[in-house]
Amino acid sequence: MDRAAYVLREKRLYNKWVASQTLEDYALRYTADSARRWSAGQVANTAIGATAFLACEAIGASITLTYGFANSVAAIAAAVALMFVIGLPIAYHAAKHGLDIDLLTRGAGFGYLGSTLTSLIYASFTFLLFSVEATIMAVALTAMTGMPMSLAYLASALIVIPIALYGMSAITRFQNATQWVWIVLQVAPIVYILWSGPAALAQWSHFTGQLGAKDGSVSLLYFGFALSTLLSLLPQIGEQADYLRFLPSAKTIGKGKWWAAMLAGGPGWTLIGGMKLLLGSWLAHFLVQSAALQSEASSPTAMFRGIYTAMSGHAGLSLILTGLFVIICQLKINVTNAYAGSIAWSNFFARLTHSHPGRVVWLIFNVLLALLLMEVGIFDAIEAILILYATVAAGWIGALAADLMISKPLRLSPAGIEFKRAHLFDINPVGIGAMLLSISVSALAHFGLMGDIARAFAPVIGMAVAFTSAPVIALITHGRYYIARQSHWPEGSDTKTCIICENAFQHADMAHCPMYAAPICSLCCTLEARCHDRCKSDSRATQQAARWLERLLPRAVADYVHTPVGHFIAVMSIITLANGALMGGIGWQVARRAPTFAAQTSSLMLGLFLLFSLLGGVIAWMIVLAHQSRRSAMQESEHHVQKLMEEVIAHDVTGAELQRAKEAAEAANAAKSRYLVSVSHEIRSPLNSIYGYAQLMERGHEIAPIEAAKVIRRSAEHLTNLVEGLMDISQVESGVLRISSETVRLSPFVDQIANMFRPQAQSKGIDFLYERPEKLPDFVRTDQKRLRQILINLLSNAIKFTRSGSVTFRVQYRSQMATFDIIDTGIGIAPDDLKRIFDPFERGSNPDAQKQKGIGLGLAITQALVQILGGDLSVVSTAEKGTQFTVRLMLGHVAGVADSQPVETIKGYEGDRRKILLIDDDAVQVAVLRGLLEPLDFIVFEALNGRTGMEIAAREQPDIVLLDISMPGESGWDICRALRETLGGGVRIVMVSANAHEFHRGGDGRAAHDMFLMKPVDLDALLDAIADQLRIRWTGDLLPAPPPAIEDEALPPLPEEAGPILADIEQKAIIGHVRGIESSISALEEAVPDAAPLTRRLLAHLDRFDLKGLIRTIRAAR
Repeated sequence: MDRAAYVLREKRLYNKWVASQTLEDYALRYTADSARRWSAGQVANTAIGATAFLACEAIGASITLTYGFANSVAAIAAAVALMFVIGLPIAYHAAKHGLDIDLLTRGAGFGYLGSTLTSLIYASFTFLLFSVEATIMAVALTAMTGMPMSLAYLASALIVIPIALYGMSAITRFQNATQWVWIVLQVAPIVYILWSGPAALAQWSHFTGQLGAKDGSVSLLYFGFALSTLLSLLPQIGEQADYLRFLPSAKTIGKGKWWAAMLAGGPGWTLIGGMKLLLGSWLAHFLVQSAALQSEASSPTAMFRGIYTAMSGHAGLSLILTGLFVIICQLKINVTNAYAGSIAWSNFFARLTHSHPGRVVWLIFNVLLALLLMEVGIFDAIEAILILYATVAAGWIGALAADLMISKPLRLSPAGIEFKRAHLFDINPVGIGAMLLSISVSALAHFGLMGDIARAFAPVIGMAVAFTSAPVIALITHGRYYIARQSHWPEGSDTKTCIICENAFQHADMAHCPMYAAPICSLCCTLEARCHDRCKSDSRATQQAARWLERLLPRAVADYVHTPVGHFIAVMSIITLANGALMGGIGWQVARRAPTFAAQTSSLMLGLFLLFSLLGGVIAWMIVLAHQSRRSAMQESEHHVQKLMEEVIAHDVTGAELQRAKEAAEAANAAKSRYLVSVSHEIRSPLNSIYGYAQLMERGHEIAPIEAAKVIRRSAEHLTNLVEGLMDISQVESGVLRISSETVRLSPFVDQIANMFRPQAQSKGIDFLYERPEKLPDFVRTDQKRLRQILINLLSNAIKFTRSGSVTFRVQYRSQMATFDIIDTGIGIAPDDLKRIFDPFERGSNPDAQKQKGIGLGLAITQALVQILGGDLSVVSTAEKGTQFTVRLMLGHVAGVADSQPVETIKGYEGDRRKILLIDDDAVQVAVLRGLLEPLDFIVFEALNGRTGMEIAAREQPDIVLLDISMPGESGWDICRALRETLGGGVRIVMVSANAHEFHRGGDGRAAHDMFLMKPVDLDALLDAIADQLRIRWTGDLLPAPPPAIEDEALPPLPEEAGPILADIEQKAIIGHVRGIESSISALEEAVPDAAPLTRRLLAHLDRFDLKGLIRTIRAAR
């Protein structure tokens, strides 16, 4: 049973906090269009401000002092060209898609967790460069103020936090405020150098440094080392991308401005950086020529103090200018380093820990790391560190650029940049594979295993390997590891609200989360720890690794990949490789530097390797067992949570059902309250007439007895009809309703209905239109009372709810299907009420309908009657225009004459006198029946209880017994069974009761009684029942014809296969399923041709709706 996961309040509040874009500055997410509010010039200006860092001058000075002018300048030119080409696609896609360098790396070949490694590389670059720049600033502060170096370190590091804290908005203001001061102080020395004439440049061009050739030629070896050092600046394009993601789209600002800003703030930094590298190279030579120490010649503070002194001729002014320039430059770059580092660390830890305390926390963390490096003297070993770092950075940037420059144009990878966890594989072998291959090759080169030239060009070789291998891997894998699942929404759809943080984000930053069954933003998706990536399959790093191992390993071995043993081997292999690499590296370095100790070192390293391997095995088992325990605990927890969720769902369902039941009960109570009020009104009106006339006659008032009797009779009929209606709806609700079958003269019947309502319509001033075909079948079979009730209900409603216009009564008959249309031009029915009006006690929402008298049962009873008769009732209505009700009923045509019709006067009956026994504890009811039956020449016996009735029956042997159910002592049902046992089948027993729930038709051969009549008894119905049960003919003014008897016919014996069909026919006859009987008789005729005489007799019974005779015939045939 699936259910959307519940979002805890604490989680929602936490995610709301970390999503505050004032401080977060869209870390870990797509930069929204609304956040790109700065102009193209402002974004480019901010990005250019990041190039102010004096590490360029320091590096330019360092390589020049070491490798000389020729090697350094050649390396600078090559590095600028290479970094411009590599940086262009990165800057382009970052600005186009609004993504920082980490998100760009995710979607460009590295995968969701694969880019975690590159985040670590990038974060390392930011705090490494931060420490170098802050060290340069601390030197300037110490020179200006004389403060201790440790305090200067602290001030240089912490001063950037207030600016970087508020992200792009504060940084943009700061860069804009300091830009012109920096430009003037940066360009002034260049102008001075150019103004000094060719001699200054000539001396510089002949500078050979410590290792350069004396003739000034370029050495491939030293050129390689210089170039490798410069490639450590490759990740700087990442900092530029962090600003360019705020660049407005080309559609907003125009392509020209967009391209200019992107080039200037993106790869354009290399041109500015190249100029600064050359300036540092010249200044280092300038200081050496001024007899400065080698260590001072590579210090930016010393370089610019020397040039400003030469320019101004004033030591104090030059110190001020140097301090101002160094502080501005280092603040401009270090706010960028701190800002970029905070984003990189946020990306790194958020993916590994599924938590994000906020970018500000990682901002402080990054500054503190840099401060630690400053205190340990990172600046003194900067060149060696930069070359090593360049080896790693080249693999990352090379693979990234290759994907953007080659794979995407060649369609080896998807065109867009997908960065969201919900759509990515954890590991994409394209980027990760290319980078690891690059690092492996460049590491071999760096450690001299491929020769000195390769060692010098190690980062360049690594970049070349990464750049070429990334497209090859993409081609081999067919690019299937870029997208784990497609987006749930089409491109360009509107913003959506995250289910967790409840913030609205654009389509590009949203995904559909199946766990919450709702949209989720990229940051909340990253922080979600419970889902286990259920939105995609085979995309997790463990799943990918297992699948790759299963493909590579033999089948017998692959079966153990997912076992604890397989996990132990994998973890132990990693520990062993790391241990071996560490011990081997140490032994190799010692053997290289001290060959005499090589043997002892080798033995020592082997021993340490075995010792650490043993410890590693213990640690590996601890890791595996802890992992297994955690997985078991999580599975058990998830199982319990699932069960709890299922229970919650069950409770919700039960609660909803209880609420619906409560609402239904309340609605029923309200409806029944309205119903009782209406019923009370309907009962009191005729009771008032009966009570009033009875009192007048009792007091001897001069009033015509016949007129009074008519009023009392009409009132009693009204009450009877009301009670009948109440019993009908009760029987409908309980599934019991009396349906009889009679032969009806159709034309007189519908004419009588029309004539009944024509005066009513005319009295309201509306037209009554009656339409029927001239020829209708003479006789049809139906329940005359129920059909009359249906038509009377519909016609009375039509006249009642029509103020003006007309009411049309249309009758049609075709293929034994009768169609009755009742059309009015009244108030109509609203669309919402078309179903409600058929509910008991409902009249719809129209105020005019609510004002009309009635109890709201007519249409409910009408629909139930139509359905029970096997017909169809439909309604079409337009409010304030009118309504059309259509009734379709199957009225089978019958040859012969109609059943007994009410006569004006019944005087007796033909044949011998018959005996009738009345058993009822109501003396009034007995007196009424005796007064009706004795004048018709019946011999009437009466009993007020069951015991007396049994004695009279045994003595007098009555022809028919009229028996009440509710009596003192034994019930009517007990007396009925006793009479049947005593008198046998010769007596006819008719049950008479006011209890509708006791109704059982009888006469089916299984019940003890033959017929059931409801109180109050309609006297005409009673006489019809007596005539039917005793098979007598009335005598009087209008004599009805008796139903034609079915001639007896000898029935041949039937085969055994007829038995089941006859049983089916009998069962359908018992329940009154006429259509089913007819189809079963046809099936009998087809299956058993010898049953033709029987089927003819059964059809004759069915045509007359004589179901009792039909049952008797079946039982006789069986």
